[in-house]
Amino acid sequence: MPVGFAILGAGRIGQVHAQAIAANARARLVAVADAFEESARKVADSFGSDVRDIDAIASSDDIDAVLICTPTNTHADLIEQFARAGKAIFCEKPIDLDIARVRTCLRVVEQTGTKLMVGFNRRFDPHFCAIKQAIDAGQIGQVEMANIISRDPGAPPAAYIKASGGIFKDMTIHDFDMARFVLGQEIDTVIASGSVQVDPEIGALGDYDSASIILTTARGQHCSISNSRRASYGYDQRIEVHGSAGMVSAKNQRAVDIELANAQGFTRPPLHDFFMTRYKAAYDAEIAAFIDALVHDTPLTPSGQDGFQALAIAEAALISAREGRMVKLSEVL
Repeated sequence: MPVGFAILGAGRIGQVHAQAIAANARARLVAVADAFEESARKVADSFGSDVRDIDAIASSDDIDAVLICTPTNTHADLIEQFARAGKAIFCEKPIDLDIARVRTCLRVVEQTGTKLMVGFNRRFDPHFCAIKQAIDAGQIGQVEMANIISRDPGAPPAAYIKASGGIFKDMTIHDFDMARFVLGQEIDTVIASGSVQVDPEIGALGDYDSASIILTTARGQHCSISNSRRASYGYDQRIEVHGSAGMVSAKNQRAVDIELANAQGFTRPPLHDFFMTRYKAAYDAEIAAFIDALVHDTPLTPSGQDGFQALAIAEAALISAREGRMVKLSEVL
């Protein structure tokens, strides 16, 4: 029997996940819910699914798992509701913007024995996966340092900034998870610096649009992260990991990866314009991994604890940037 799914939230990421479910023979999209019924109906009709409200989905026997793609401030409540309803859960990051609320939510997950996966899709990008595989195979020796560059092509609107939790909890949180992923160790200290260079309105809202962060593990490994809300040349996503025996890196990706040479010089096509195209394969792979874990009853990763740790690093980065000091992660745990 295919795994029966419901999607909560019919926005663009919900639509991406709906396509991934529909493409997987081991899964079936049973129902869609959204605060705007018209949006839910559009997605449901595209995939031959029903439109149901949240409570109906929670009590539906034909639904085994839910994908939470709703606004961040609803995530923790929905996780708890569906954990108590006995459904497996995939939730887009973050679980919540408040560490204490996440801790309470994860206690419910643990008490109910719920399967929970958090949507850090970059772990499933084929290029970043290849980096991790090279590290795990010992091809670069013991990991010593990592550099992560993550720059958006443009800043989001003010309404988004207000609800996002800020650059560290919204944007850099993906890089914090990747740092843990490639270093293979927990972060011990955080030093962060933020400024406003792209849009003064972002600063007026109390946020940053440009940030640099240095993470250090207890073993002394370093990871430097560079973030910007503006990259005029496209969606900039690069990782380099240095070890005792070598280095492995993943460069920027293009929709068409060719190089043209003529009398005018060497030219290449532009980078992907944003995450929906750059990480299409990653989104497909993470949903496939979620389905695989449910079918074979294996542990889910990234887990709720992975989500908690990334949020804790983000909180430490915010404190560091505001107070101009190094922050021990133990201060926020």
